Amino acid sequence: MLDKLNPLHAQPQAADADLEKAPVAAAANVPDPVYAKKATQAAVDFESFFIQNMLHQMRESAKTLAPEDSPLKDPVNSDMLDMADKMLAGHMANQRAFGVADAILKQLLPSGLNKGG
Repeated sequence: MLDKLNPLHAQPQAADADLEKAPVAAAANVPDPVYAKKATQAAVDFESFFIQNMLHQMRESAKTLAPEDSPLKDPVNSDMLDMADKMLAGHMANQRAFGVADAILKQLLPSGLNKGG
């Protein structure tokens, strides 16, 4: 009795059997192109954020270890360096340099679609 209520174990009705013969199963493996584009953009944006954060932390570490008279401790250039880090991170993420976006897309998209840019 409980198997009839479970949608995973339910037997198809006669009308449902005709629908199952349609090529719906093949289309189930292909994600919506809008979803694939949004997922790819989100994965690349996350990789960009990850790289930018890593560059920021590396710069902060270098600033902390630098002597007092070092140009790294000069706050005048910090805004420009942050913008340069953001641009560099964006370019590296678009090239998928670290593979973070690819690892995310491997979980979200079928294997044939996760290498496209």
